Amino acid sequence: MNDTMVTVAGNVATNVEYRETATGGMARFRFAVPSRRWDRRSGNWTDGPTSFYTVFAWRSLAQNLAASVSVGEPLLVHGRLKVREEETDGRRRTFVDIDALAAGHDLTRGTSAFRRVMKGKPGLTGRPDEAGPGFENTAASAPRESAVAAS
Repeated sequence: MNDTMVTVAGNVATNVEYRETATGGMARFRFAVPSRRWDRRSGNWTDGPTSFYTVFAWRSLAQNLAASVSVGEPLLVHGRLKVREEETDGRRRTFVDIDALAAGHDLTRGTSAFRRVMKGKPGLTGRPDEAGPGFENTAASAPRESAVAAS
């Protein structure tokens, strides 16, 4: 297949809409990608036009986006670029979508705290240092140096 793959950096423009389908979860949101250019004359960055995309995500990515993302947050989205045309009331419109394969917060613009989804319990998250099933805590299971040195 000759899909056009893109990675774009921008901001979440709408709430993430999530719904269950026969094949798993589906999430959709609008994504604003501003263009900024360096203006040599003024020596400043200038804002250009903003491109808007509709991002679609499926299954676990859809669930995690719905649980993790809010309007205005900076994201990186990687996926397949899709262009579709529709005709409504005699007007032809072009839409540009991204079928997301991966997405995450843009850490050049802030911090984030990752929480792995607990296996077998969709929607539940926890920190790896918290006690509980579904996590492999390598720090807790590794022998401590002081215990090894004492023996």
